[in-house]
Amino acid sequence: MAALKIGIVGMGAAGRAFLPAIEKSDDFQLVAFAEANAAARQEAERETGAQGYADVGALIAHHGVDAIYIATPTEQHRPHAEVAFAAGKHVLTEKPMAVSLEDAQAMVTAAEQANRILLVGHSHSYDAPIHAMRDIIASGRLGRVRMINTMDFTDWMFRPRRIEEFDVKLGGGVTFRQGSHQFDIIRLLGGGAVRSVRASTFDWDPRRPSIGAHTVFLTFEDGATAVAVYNGYGYFSTMELTGDITEWGFVEPLAQRPKLKREAVSEAELAAKRSRAKTAIPAAAPYQPTFGLTLVSCERGDLRQSPGGILVYDANGREEIVLATDKTPRDLVLAEFADAILGRKPPVHTGKWGLANLEICLTAMESSRQGLELPLRFQEPLPPP
Repeated sequence: MAALKIGIVGMGAAGRAFLPAIEKSDDFQLVAFAEANAAARQEAERETGAQGYADVGALIAHHGVDAIYIATPTEQHRPHAEVAFAAGKHVLTEKPMAVSLEDAQAMVTAAEQANRILLVGHSHSYDAPIHAMRDIIASGRLGRVRMINTMDFTDWMFRPRRIEEFDVKLGGGVTFRQGSHQFDIIRLLGGGAVRSVRASTFDWDPRRPSIGAHTVFLTFEDGATAVAVYNGYGYFSTMELTGDITEWGFVEPLAQRPKLKREAVSEAELAAKRSRAKTAIPAAAPYQPTFGLTLVSCERGDLRQSPGGILVYDANGREEIVLATDKTPRDLVLAEFADAILGRKPPVHTGKWGLANLEICLTAMESSRQGLELPLRFQEPLPPP
């Protein structure tokens, strides 16, 4: 079967991160991309050999494109997706899928009307250790999930950023940008059906005004609970608790980490961000990706990640299950996308799943504003295996 022809909208860090996965995929061939910045577009043309366009409309018109990956800023996801669906293309979009429930619902409706696949990723719920924990949970070996705790302390707020990345109205701040990962992980491990949210979000550094930290308490329909803690201000790092393994699976001891520049956003950061986009997300790593520390407590044991895979704690003691590192999370995103398009396997990270994830982001921020536990309406249970 001929490979599906895919185009990318946006050649920043997210778009570039998928290039190695597409290159080694048997299911996809990169044929075109859209990038508004002329210099970045020309550079990507030289690197990939694909045709570059200045806008999404021209990309969609490229002959034979079957699917597009939307890697543009969050507020652009809906219009780009609607253009793609109107042209009969399948869509993979970055998380969070939109900045409002209305936009997300419109994307789901457009996909349904066009009878095309809408997949929402990448999120760290694609990481191999998270999938391995989910498999053990589904097997019934440890009984029902009762508690999930995930925490991540990073320097997210002081990495090179566009100023728009701090604007919550445009999908900025850590609850949108990093909470999306945490809530996706929690929902995948807990079964998806979250009933309510109680949260506090924090904005405590005037040099970078935005939501920079949060504590989010979630209750599932079956009574299980979860807590997501994120702090992006860059003092303590969770890597000290995970063997100095980075988000992408490399060892980076404290002494080797660059000193942060704790400054307000400047124009100089744009150049640094564009440069970092080329290498920010590697194509391969010696260890498993580690997005903070996730600990799952079941009725008969506990689970957590390890640098090599996962650790299982039960009545027999501790067991490490070592997992292969030959497939990156983005390899697994493309595999799910291809399986869905080709009818080989139904997807988990559907538009409705992404809508449910976005609802938690928005409700967490609203809960913090009101100081209340708030119910959820659009949660999507995990489909049966």
